[in-house]
Amino acid sequence: MPVDFETHTPGGSRIDLSEGSNAGMILKYLLEHRGVGFTPAELAEATNIPRGSVGPTLQRLEDAGLVRHKEPYWAAAEDDRLAAAAASIVGVEAVADRFSDDWYATNEGWEDDLPDLSNEA
Repeated sequence: MPVDFETHTPGGSRIDLSEGSNAGMILKYLLEHRGVGFTPAELAEATNIPRGSVGPTLQRLEDAGLVRHKEPYWAAAEDDRLAAAAASIVGVEAVADRFSDDWYATNEGWEDDLPDLSNEA
């Protein structure tokens, strides 16, 4: 994505922790195995993320304070930022699970059956 070169601050961008993102999948896996360290190869195998993408993603997560590193292992960090990230991941998944069978989302054109209220006083 293009950025304003004069105002851009490296490392100042947010990490995409959305479902399906590399960072989101790695962090979720590490949160599910708190206190356990994994090598990048183990994380690549467990998450089906290409091995070449795991290292840079772990570095971004470490820069954000979300993971910790003891060569060659990586684990989830233990601080308030991680708790907030974990809560948001769990919250998004809970909403998706709860509303994934939403009738309106699965029945296109439902709004066509609504009465036109624009002409009524």
